[in-house]
Amino acid sequence: MITIKNDREIDSIKAAGKVVGKLLAYMRSLVVPGISTRELDALGEKFILDQGAIPAFKGLYGCPCSILTSVNEEVVHGLPNRRKLASGDIISMDMGAIVEGYYGDAAITVPVGEVTDPAVLNLLAITEQAMYRGIEQIQVGKRIGDIGHAVQTLVEANGLSIVRDYVGHGIGRQLHEPPQVPNYGTPATGPVIKPGMAFAIEPMVNIGGPGVKVLGNKWTVVTKDKSWSAHFEHSVLATPEGPYILTREEGR
Repeated sequence: MITIKNDREIDSIKAAGKVVGKLLAYMRSLVVPGISTRELDALGEKFILDQGAIPAFKGLYGCPCSILTSVNEEVVHGLPNRRKLASGDIISMDMGAIVEGYYGDAAITVPVGEVTDPAVLNLLAITEQAMYRGIEQIQVGKRIGDIGHAVQTLVEANGLSIVRDYVGHGIGRQLHEPPQVPNYGTPATGPVIKPGMAFAIEPMVNIGGPGVKVLGNKWTVVTKDKSWSAHFEHSVLATPEGPYILTREEGR
């Protein structure tokens, strides 16, 4: 069942989203050549705690970290380690926080140092645009299939591939709530969007084919063809006035 938040619950989910919005800006500022993904996780976790919030990921499903870090061909769920970032890499950082029992969830993919490959720059631009195309569909009376269709249409028109094995989701008192929100689909299908529903919109897009596999650590998802991948995500509330981005990045 898709939950519909009341006014008190909306205040709480907005508070969680605000912390994540600050966290997005902070994590982006940390991405420089030479920093390790483990250092990023430690700094992100401290930031969340300093905000009076709870890291949403750590311990959930056995997750050992607060910031999931996926580099280059890693799609999602990358575990922080001693790997140091190099100029020309890209890194996806997936992060979340709990405030007053409610979750905020977001992700960005950031270039490290100087990235000049046009294909990689196109990947980053189109994936972020696709997320916003999906968000635009969060209108009262539209359906979940409209979101996925908008994302898929833009991505495939630009010669990129949608990862189909992982999808967006409802969000609220749980990180993952119904419904699933695929990044592909048929317009005017699926559940109807109503005021007070909240969704995490999170396209994962590959330069190469859409196939992915999970590494031996049982967490890190990579592309099968080793092509690079990007991931953007926002938590969004449906309102009578249109989509309200709960996790809007501070300063953007």
